[in-house]
Amino acid sequence: MTQAHALWITAAQQAECREIDVSTQADMVEIETLYTGISRGTERLVYHGQVPPAEHDTMRAPFQEGDFTFPVKYGYSAVGRVQNGPRKDQLVFSLFPHQTRFAVPDNMALTIPTDVPAKRAILAANMETALNITWDAGLRIGDRVAVIGCGVVGALVGYLAGQMPGTEVTLIDIDPTRESLARTLGCDFATPQNAQKVLGGDADVIVHASANSAGLSLGLDLAGIEAKVIEASWYGAAMTETPLGGRFHQRRLQLVSSQVGRVPAAQAARWDYGRRLAKALALLRDGRLDALISGETAFGDLARRYGDILHDPATLCHRVRYGG
Repeated sequence: MTQAHALWITAAQQAECREIDVSTQADMVEIETLYTGISRGTERLVYHGQVPPAEHDTMRAPFQEGDFTFPVKYGYSAVGRVQNGPRKDQLVFSLFPHQTRFAVPDNMALTIPTDVPAKRAILAANMETALNITWDAGLRIGDRVAVIGCGVVGALVGYLAGQMPGTEVTLIDIDPTRESLARTLGCDFATPQNAQKVLGGDADVIVHASANSAGLSLGLDLAGIEAKVIEASWYGAAMTETPLGGRFHQRRLQLVSSQVGRVPAAQAARWDYGRRLAKALALLRDGRLDALISGETAFGDLARRYGDILHDPATLCHRVRYGG
């Protein structure tokens, strides 16, 4: 039994650091945390108490403690160094909350490829989501792709889509400063006002990742005949209006939900969660992806700064640093 410190959300918009005990069983690895990543979209909904009661079980993170009515220890992007057993000193990734030291079953600590820096590996959970969305989208060579919402997940979807030969990928965001990020990742950029012009025609595939009903409406407007619109946003307890008349109906559009909690049916016979997450880690070799990490905070300051980080619209993936 060793001691550690963890971030707990104790009530809506309140967070504190608590001392806890870490127990390591024979089949577990104990990990000293180096970095965790804040996933702003989901963690903000949890922080505000906006997880619908009907989804409390389905939205649990793998090593979450407590529940969404508070207190809750939440998070799913931890990088650390193994402290015991045959894997001692290995750098690993685990879907664990913000905590200085933790123990997980051996198979839940994935070895980070040697050519992926530990500081970048915190993007693995977001990359796993983006990979799942790309599968759901069923992208094909030469597709014209519009991704609405240039946050971390949307940007990663654009990055992955751009790796397919011949694709034309445009990231769309209300914030014009996101153009630099889009260009860094090899994508075109547009605001909602000039999206149709930048696309140069109807989109074959649209991915909506802005968590805003206006963004979904834009996606339906940009879609070509029988195109596929992937809804990758999670709205929590909020309601959203979707214009399903006119263009949506006349153009026979497909509106498909994408959620990382399930492997798409086309992959499920061969892919389990471990294989998918390992592939997400391997996809983080490109140094351009460092542009998705928008800031860093020492864990000792996290409880005080957590709300500000989540409320700042400029936040992409915020890195939490442990130790020294």
